[in-house]
Amino acid sequence: MGVKRKLGAALAAIFVLAACSEPQQGAAPQGAPAPQVEVVTLEHSALALTTELPGRTTDYRQAEIRPQVSGILQQRLFTEGQMVAKGDVLYKIDAAPYQAALASAKANLQSAEAVAHNAALKAKRVKGLLGSKAVSQQDYDDAQAALMQAEAAVASSEAALQSAQINLAYTTITAPISGQIGRSLVTEGALLTANQTQVLASIRQLDPIYVDLNQSSSELLKLKRQMRGDATTEVAVDLLLDDDSQYAQQGSLQFSEVSVDPGTGMVTLRAVFPNKQGDLLPGMFVRARLHHGTDEQALLVPQAAVSRTPKGQASVLVVNSNNEVEARVIETGRTVAQSWQVLSGLTAGERVIVAGLQKVRPGTRVSVVAAQAAADSQTVAQ
Repeated sequence: MGVKRKLGAALAAIFVLAACSEPQQGAAPQGAPAPQVEVVTLEHSALALTTELPGRTTDYRQAEIRPQVSGILQQRLFTEGQMVAKGDVLYKIDAAPYQAALASAKANLQSAEAVAHNAALKAKRVKGLLGSKAVSQQDYDDAQAALMQAEAAVASSEAALQSAQINLAYTTITAPISGQIGRSLVTEGALLTANQTQVLASIRQLDPIYVDLNQSSSELLKLKRQMRGDATTEVAVDLLLDDDSQYAQQGSLQFSEVSVDPGTGMVTLRAVFPNKQGDLLPGMFVRARLHHGTDEQALLVPQAAVSRTPKGQASVLVVNSNNEVEARVIETGRTVAQSWQVLSGLTAGERVIVAGLQKVRPGTRVSVVAAQAAADSQTVAQ
């Protein structure tokens, strides 16, 4: 029994000596030089805040041409695809029936006016005889009622005349807006019906032109927060075409939808662009770059310095004033060239390790050299 106790004590002493002889975690072995790391010293820089979104061009305005009276189409007075101005004559419907209706309405009005004139004279005579008791009160009342009926007939005839004039004017179909007119869906001789469902043609106003952009609701919240820091209310927009060329003229952001599409979680932003040359056509896929301010105090950290924690958080290793390594969880924003925008977790002047990360851990004392790519990491690229 005593032998076993002595053997156990000897083994315990060996383990204690071995533990004392091991170097502490994170510390360099005695006599070994401190590991060398390359660092970038963070500095404030001006960062243009931009957001690139996919979109599609759409008409600024669109008008569908339909007849407002029935009749036979006599003329088409435009060339398909041409630009038309508001008020230009597009179609003419056979006006003969409406001219006859107008002439009849004029005759009816003249007849009603003659009856009213005669009724007014009779009422005046009866009124004069009423004082001498030559006529009864009933005769006077009948004369006044006849006058009122004649005046009502005149008003009705005037309304009928105005309606006939309107219908005759509707036989000439004009452009309600300026723009490019498409192909005609009817030809001369077609029977048209007032307010029919089939359109005769459509006019699209393409100058200016809208670009509808899609963005997730979460990204829209970030965009609105960034825009609140900018005193300007108008957001400038650049347009990138399918061939990666940039559209010559700059547009502006107009509004956003007030609701989120429950199926996709997306909202729609609308920008408007001048289009005098007609280079932009409805239905084109484009990319828009929104300029919504400048962050004058931006911090950029090289992407090589950023890793992810098991929880998915961005983290970096920094060297403190004692040349010891510290782990720091940060919040990142947009990518700028080969760097991340830092939203929180770091301040200007701190030294972030960009090379030699595999040789150190938090608490390690290190030897520091400036990274050669430090200047490049602070360059703001659009």
